[in-house]
Amino acid sequence: MKPLPCRKLLPWLAVVAVIALGIYRVEFRPVPVAAHTVATGEVRAEVMGTGTLASHFKAAASPKIFQGRLVRVLVDQNDFVTNGQLLAVLDDGEQRRQVEMADATLNAARATARRVRDDETRAQAVLKLAQTDFERVGLLFTNKIASASDYDHAVEQLRAAESGLAVAQSAIVEVDRQQITAAKQLDYQKELLTDTLIRAPFDGLVIKRNHDPGDVVTPGASILDLVDTNEIWVSAWVDETAMAPLRTNQPAGVVFRSEPDKNYPGQVARIGRETDPETREFVVDVRLRELPANWTIGQRAEVYIETGRGANAPVLPVKFLLWRAGHSDVLVNEHGRARWRDVKFGLRGHDTVQVLSGLAAGDQVVAPAPGENALALDDRRVRVQTTAAAPGKSVAP
Repeated sequence: MKPLPCRKLLPWLAVVAVIALGIYRVEFRPVPVAAHTVATGEVRAEVMGTGTLASHFKAAASPKIFQGRLVRVLVDQNDFVTNGQLLAVLDDGEQRRQVEMADATLNAARATARRVRDDETRAQAVLKLAQTDFERVGLLFTNKIASASDYDHAVEQLRAAESGLAVAQSAIVEVDRQQITAAKQLDYQKELLTDTLIRAPFDGLVIKRNHDPGDVVTPGASILDLVDTNEIWVSAWVDETAMAPLRTNQPAGVVFRSEPDKNYPGQVARIGRETDPETREFVVDVRLRELPANWTIGQRAEVYIETGRGANAPVLPVKFLLWRAGHSDVLVNEHGRARWRDVKFGLRGHDTVQVLSGLAAGDQVVAPAPGENALALDDRRVRVQTTAAAPGKSVAP
């Protein structure tokens, strides 16, 4: 049989080359992966929640009971204030007139009291004179020197004097009550006058200024918003499945989204007792021991609450856990090939997980490069590129 010319063999050779290249790429060419060598160490079990920065004590500096025009605002946003410090002043002209009127009423009551007491003194003198006359006329009447009409007149004068003293004494009681009422009214008006001075209810920080001089503010309308910086915490929403190991005073770490690489220390201050019926989450308040240089009430943060520790066991970075068949597994580098291995995990922290069985110290686990599918790595030849790359598509959630 006559051999085919070389030009006719070239297409077939190209097809064979492509097939051979594909077989090499699939079966023989090493796949670049990230790797980590398992070591023995400590792992901290953590419960994670997402929440917002809040203050345990917050207040609005506002008028108490009456409307007024704002005259001065003595502090501004981001100013620290102390308990009782003057923050703002309302127009007090009308209230001062109310104080003057109450003071005049009290003075009038005091003058009336002095007059009524003078009347009592006169009534006592009249009564004493009437008693003397009655005793004298009575003696004369007994000796039949005075007439019956003289005696009756003396009795009438005595009774009139007694009645006059009783009236004077009743007037004293009434005017004393008027003085007490006027004094209390004056104190009340003075207290209202102090309400035109808006003072800080505690040591804290002004986080918002809502009004300026000239504004008319009403009771309850916030002029300034204040928070107590000694009681700043993150109110984090935690899934109800993580409820069992939580306790107050457990240590916690707080990671703000503005500083994702820094962990601020905290402590569980309070555990909520109500679960949201839709999200199935409840609130855990974590008190911060340190605040960032820049922070805002309401900013988002992740909270990691330590619920336990495990030591002297193989520890694996969480990023090397791969999701397969509904659970977490790992790929192990066995003589240059990636192979799945069933592993039993224990305590799980933010970055690491404890290995109970399936891996030993010195084993090397691998993960695909970003964007690659871990399921396609099974029994493939691998080439370690780095130990810091992020896992691929099938990382456990």
